Amino acid sequence: MSNVLQDAPAEADASAGLACAPAPRSALDAAAVKAAYRRWAGVYDTVFGGVSAFGRKRAVAAVNSLPGTAVLEVGVGTGLALPHYRADKRITGIDLSGDMLDRARQRVARMNLRNIDALLEMDAEETRFADASFDIAVAMFVASVVPNPRRLLAELKRVVRPGGHILFVNHFLATGGVRLAVERGMARASHSLGWHPDFAMEALLPPDDLARATIQPVPPAGLFTLVTLPRLGTPARVEKPAA
Repeated sequence: MSNVLQDAPAEADASAGLACAPAPRSALDAAAVKAAYRRWAGVYDTVFGGVSAFGRKRAVAAVNSLPGTAVLEVGVGTGLALPHYRADKRITGIDLSGDMLDRARQRVARMNLRNIDALLEMDAEETRFADASFDIAVAMFVASVVPNPRRLLAELKRVVRPGGHILFVNHFLATGGVRLAVERGMARASHSLGWHPDFAMEALLPPDDLARATIQPVPPAGLFTLVTLPRLGTPARVEKPAA
């Protein structure tokens, strides 16, 4: 992976609208996220694996259907998604939790997964990858965890090549009804949970991106949503050698 790493991250894309993003009521920081997922690491697969399975499988299926082979999985966790990528997809996974990554590495070794290039402890808002390192970035259940969702989006735009794709699968705040009231009430427990139950899609996507994104509810019940965002720009041309 030395070809995609750099010494220092580039500055966040100013067009991402960091300053105007609506924030959840209870802020999280990296320390709170690490502490929460250290607690969850041992039981994550049992407690959350089944609940998140539909969203995770839908996101991987979407990645598998897209062109390009270099894939960044943000928030790889214990590696639940890793066995489901097509063999021709080359996966780099990052996570803020070393405890989760240890379990992901064990999964890769146990299942002899040969298309996993690296599993790295890294802050998704400030990675060490060079610009345009990946064809696809997919963030599963991460947008409502990071302290600054728009900074995450800006960083993924930086590391994904023009013409590539950025995908999110996440729980987003309901727009009304009983679920909205429940999620607002759960927001007080954000630090213990390690994620924001009251996370609105507008906190992640500025209006221009929201307008051009493909948004698909994930069954059953639409608890999670898959968002696919094309990376604007023209892909670099590969010159063919002279005959």
